[in-house]
Amino acid sequence: MSGTTGRGSGAAGPAIHPVGGPVLVFNAGSSTLKASIVGVTPEGRPAPAPLAALTIEWGSDASREAAVTAGVDSALAGLRDQGAQPADCVAVAHRVVHGGDGFRAPAIVDEAAILAIEALAPLAPLHNPVAAATIRAARERLPTLPHVAVFDTAFHATLPEAAWRYPLPADWESWGIRRYGFHGLSVAWAVERAAALLGRPAGDLSLVVAHLGSGCSVTAVERGRSAWTSMGMTPLEGLMMGTRAGSVDPGILLAVLRDGRRTLGALAEDLDHRSGLLGVSGSAAGMRELEISAGGGDERAALAIAMFVDRAAAGIAAAATALPRLDALVFTGGIGEHARDVCAAIIGRLRVLAVPQMPDDRRENPGADTVLADTGRPGVPVVLRVLAREDVVAARAALRLARPGHPLGGQA
Repeated sequence: MSGTTGRGSGAAGPAIHPVGGPVLVFNAGSSTLKASIVGVTPEGRPAPAPLAALTIEWGSDASREAAVTAGVDSALAGLRDQGAQPADCVAVAHRVVHGGDGFRAPAIVDEAAILAIEALAPLAPLHNPVAAATIRAARERLPTLPHVAVFDTAFHATLPEAAWRYPLPADWESWGIRRYGFHGLSVAWAVERAAALLGRPAGDLSLVVAHLGSGCSVTAVERGRSAWTSMGMTPLEGLMMGTRAGSVDPGILLAVLRDGRRTLGALAEDLDHRSGLLGVSGSAAGMRELEISAGGGDERAALAIAMFVDRAAAGIAAAATALPRLDALVFTGGIGEHARDVCAAIIGRLRVLAVPQMPDDRRENPGADTVLADTGRPGVPVVLRVLAREDVVAARAALRLARPGHPLGGQA
């Protein structure tokens, strides 16, 4: 199983439109399809607020191509209902989770690129097949627009060898066995917004970004570059997640295969769909539902939350060791944005790193990026919350490719 793939050639694709209109962004996740239309400022930069946006729930049917096609149709119809016109966009951007070794930057989509994305499905089985099906459906419906794939793994191309290499036999590297890292678009936006909130250039900052949602990861960012991250060759490694186990003793997996209690297929199903918060609680994968259940006395829900907090704090602490100092801890993703008590519990475990605690009586605007905790003392990290805006990062990348050389640096 190799993680290496070639890029699409870009030949025989749609004509490249000049920049001058909005970008349609599809973010096909394992549980939802997020669609938005990001406007373009007079300077040619993506505007920070989408012109239209909606979320389609995949439910349990995202693996079925018919369900993906229906989801794309529903998304396009919903955007039109909001007064936006997808066909008037200048480009379509698609978030793709795994780019392997071949996609280290955004790429214009053609058939070869889609096949390469599909070939990486063994490394991201919950994500890449859905992304490829979404791209195919969108290209069929919007054939005159350039489509651009933007890869989560690309942000982590700067990982040093000590961070991306596994302590395994050297010849395994030729099989594509290495750490790739994920949530790159989310981390890139969090770094940009953290710099704005702190009033400092991103290149001067040492940050830990905790993307906590259905999928969870922690990334150490030094001077705007990924220095360490918790997810590995696949999105299964690292923190406890909604339905994914995160890191577990590999001896456990060998044991259940060796004694026949699980086949390879059943084991994959368990690790991807029946573990994490759902596996421990036995009732729900969503943090909001678990908090309600725990508040009502459900001990399994309370245990799942406690384990999630424990592993998230440990991941943040590990990431901090990759930095020369810690200027800020940034929470983002669905849990990072909305589960205030969970975030407070996580940083409660980080006192040893001098992370300031969140005031009990402080109530922040849930719809805005904000400072959650700040002592004001030099050398003490700040705790921030940043609303995930992967669509802005994807739109910017699409504009750069839709008009090569277009000056789109700086703040969105």
